Amino acid sequence: MKVPTQSPLWATGGGGGSVSQTQKAVAIADSLGTQFQPVTDTSIRAVIEIVDVGLRSYFLTPASEPKLTNPDEVHEAIIGLKISNAPGLIGALKDHSKRAVSLLAQVFSAVLRTHHSAQVWKHA
Repeated sequence: MKVPTQSPLWATGGGGGSVSQTQKAVAIADSLGTQFQPVTDTSIRAVIEIVDVGLRSYFLTPASEPKLTNPDEVHEAIIGLKISNAPGLIGALKDHSKRAVSLLAQVFSAVLRTHHSAQVWKHA
């Protein structure tokens, strides 16, 4: 395949300047048409079939369960927080009860299990 030395989107044949939107669309269509041709070689078709089987197998296999969190990990994370970032909130978290840590661990595990988190968490 011949690689053009100048992009057909900028060449006008007249020595410079820009090309029209229609000329750009035709140049892109021509470029894609030369790059993507139907496969006629039977050995390549066999490779494509092997890849297709592998992809189908991958997409049909259920995803592995994520490693869920536990209260000890949540406790360690809370202890490691810097109070200067949010003194009131983090100070309150550090004065936590075992029940609060357990509930936080359950919330975090639910997020990992369902792959869904609260919309406000995504705007951090």
